[in-house]
Formats: sequence, structure tokens, C-alpha cells
Amino acid sequence: MLHFLIHRAIPSSALRRLGASESPRVTNMELFFDLVYVFTIIQLSHYLLDGMTWMGAIEALTLFAAVWWTWNYTAWATNWLDPDHVSGRVLMTVLMGCALVMAIGIPEAYGDRAGLFAVAYVAMALLRAGYMSLLFRGQAMGRNYAQLFAWSAVSGCFWIAGALFPEQRILLWILAVLLDYAAPYHGFWLPALGSTSMASWPLRGLHLFERNQQIFIIALGESILLLGALLVGRSLDPPVVSAAIIGFLVIIMLWWIYFVQLAERGEHGFHHGTDHSRLARAGLAYAHGVMVCGAIIVAVAIELIVAHPLDPVHVPTALAAAAGPTLFLAGAALFHRTMSRRMPGTYGLAVLALPAWAWLTVALHLDGRWLGAGVLMLMTAVAIRQRGHGALA
Repeated sequence: MLHFLIHRAIPSSALRRLGASESPRVTNMELFFDLVYVFTIIQLSHYLLDGMTWMGAIEALTLFAAVWWTWNYTAWATNWLDPDHVSGRVLMTVLMGCALVMAIGIPEAYGDRAGLFAVAYVAMALLRAGYMSLLFRGQAMGRNYAQLFAWSAVSGCFWIAGALFPEQRILLWILAVLLDYAAPYHGFWLPALGSTSMASWPLRGLHLFERNQQIFIIALGESILLLGALLVGRSLDPPVVSAAIIGFLVIIMLWWIYFVQLAERGEHGFHHGTDHSRLARAGLAYAHGVMVCGAIIVAVAIELIVAHPLDPVHVPTALAAAAGPTLFLAGAALFHRTMSRRMPGTYGLAVLALPAWAWLTVALHLDGRWLGAGVLMLMTAVAIRQRGHGALA
């Protein structure tokens, strides 16, 4: 009876039906799901803006790691799941609701709404893995998702424990994040069952790459939203306008490096690569997470600079201005390394120069426009230098 009910609720027809060389198309349901992450990224950037301390940065990074993993695993699931099937739409809607609850809990995630954030995260992980294991029942992927369900249950204990014990919360949540991120690299190993090789996963990498491009656009959109909202309420005097122009051009450079340099690299890698799961794990799940995190911190840095363009640069502003582009370029370098087994030297030079320039602006008591202009010049140099070498050089 139970098997009959499961078969009716989650039929095998909910899987995408594709030809051997066909890549899944991105559906409206997937784009609709992403709308929650527009709000979520806004919440994350405001959390960091409100807590510009070392502990605030660690807390924000932990929250981002959880948010990114919920989006990442859902994007992987829709590589096989048909989001336009009735049961697929139901799952995506429920996951969307959980993601919205997580976003609502972010401002007080280390306070009164810790339980809200943790329960929504754990529910999202278990529902998604449980659904996919039933959808793939009788197949190797069903076993893979069942093992992922077990890993999610273990990490979920740390998430819930962190919500219950405030004094140990950050430590328990960091351990939970480490467990979640380590699971794929260990093949979801379980005692007596062993691990499962991700090389056996029938992944269509181009679909997943397109999904990652869309979430990166959302991250850049947060920079535009913060900048625009700030300018609406400010007097547009020359210092503010010049700082805003610098910030806007920095956003353009991030877009340029990603979509002019990395997009072609990624498409080439997935078109010619045979192990799409390996490429997607390192190049998308991990590298893109670092790039999206960097883009969010860039938005925070632009907000800080434009809000006080004539003030001497303070350490938190300098750190944000250096960390955002540095993380973005570090993720881009990992993406290059994954797709072509080489990393552009200009990325490494920029990663060294960015914190050096940020430190110099603090030491010389320069204002925020100097800080932003230096970051802009370094990012422009990376964009021009790599373009000169060709996208696939």
C-alpha cells in the first residue's frame, strides 16, 4: 500500500526525458524559484553591513554557506527532476517556501530566529534528498540520494543543536557547514555502504552552468539595488556621484570578467569534457559559491564607499573592498583550473595587489574614492589582460 502511494505521489515520469546529447532547458519554475534568492542575497548583504566586525563576517559567511548550499543542491536536482511535472512543481514550491523562511530568519539568525533558520534549512535538505531518492528508486542515483539524505540528517543535528545552544551556536553551525560541503568529496560515504562515485552521475553540465550564471546575475543585481537605493536618498553632489560611477564600473568589470572570459571557458569545458560531475562539483558548486560570495561583499563595499565618499578609509571598508574582488577572482581562478587545468597569472597578481592597495589607503588616510578607483583599475587590468590573451588561450 505504501509503495502504491509513493508511486502515485512521485511517479518516475517526473524525471526529465532527454536524448543522449540533449541538455535540459531552464524552466520558468526554476526561474520562479530563484526569486526567493533575490531577497535572500539582500538579507545577507544587509546582515554584513550591520555587523562589520570579524565575528560579524564569520557569522555572515556561515549563513551564506548554508544559503548557497540550498540553492546549489536544488539546481543539481532539477538537472534530473522535471520542474514542470505536477509533483516537481509541488516540491519546488515547498522548497521555495523553506528558502523564504530561511531568508526571513537571517537578520536574527544568531538571536531569536535561530530555530526558524535552522529548521527551514534542515527541512529543505531532507525533503529534497528524500524526494529524489524516491524518484530514483531502484536506480543507482536513488542510492546516492539516500546516502545524501543520511549526511543531511547528521549535519541537521548540528544545525538544530546550534539553534538550541546559543553559546555554542557559531561553532556548531560551522561544523554543520563543513559536513555539508565535505559530503560530495567523500562520495557520501556511509559505514557498511561505502561511497558512491560522482563520475556515475548522469549530469548534463551545460544546464547546471546556465543555472549558475543566473544566480551570479542575481548577486550582481544586489550591487545595483544597493547602489540605486542609496542614491535615491542622497544629495547627488560631485563626491557622491564620482564614488557611484566608480562603484558602477566595478560592477561592470565583474560582469565583464565573468561573462566575457569565464562563460566561454565553461561552455568549452562542458562541451568537450567527459566527467561533467567532476567539473560541476569543483567549477560550479565550489568555485561559483566563492564568486557569488565575492560579488555580495563587493556590493557591501560599494555601499560603504558611496555612503561616505570623503571620509578617510576605515579598516572595515578597506577589508570589504579587498575581500570582495579577491574572493571573486579566487573563485574565477578555481573555475579556470577546473575547466582547463591552468590558472591565469593576472588573477594571482590582482589577488596580491588588492589587499596591498586597501592597506595603503588606510595607512595614507585616503578617502573612499581612492580605494574604489584602485580596485577599479586592478579589475579593469584583469579584464583587459585576459581579453588580450583570448578567452580560450
